[in-house]
Amino acid sequence: MAKIRIKNLLIRTYIGFNPDELVNKQDVIINMEIEAEIPEGAMEKDEPDNIFDYKTITKRVISHVQEGRFKLLEVLTQSILDLIMEDQKVKWARVEVDKPHALRFAESVSIEMEAKR
Repeated sequence: MAKIRIKNLLIRTYIGFNPDELVNKQDVIINMEIEAEIPEGAMEKDEPDNIFDYKTITKRVISHVQEGRFKLLEVLTQSILDLIMEDQKVKWARVEVDKPHALRFAESVSIEMEAKR
């Protein structure tokens, strides 16, 4: 079993429900942890046969977030988690999404969710 961490993925998207948030993209910061089994053959041969592809899932997350419109941070976080869990190689995943400057005196607000098989 391997734990893959993708840290501080910075993406711009529509997030929020205030009038200015509906027309202006904002930054979100995404952190993902993914546990997936590593096939023995991959370790023995040093080949990516049947291994979880973190580059592909990262590209899918980027596309999903950039092209989407989300009113709630909770919905955005859950949708990313669902996207990761589509891959049957994933046994467990945790996603945290930060919305910088969402509150006046806070650096950011974040939502964290996880799922397992």
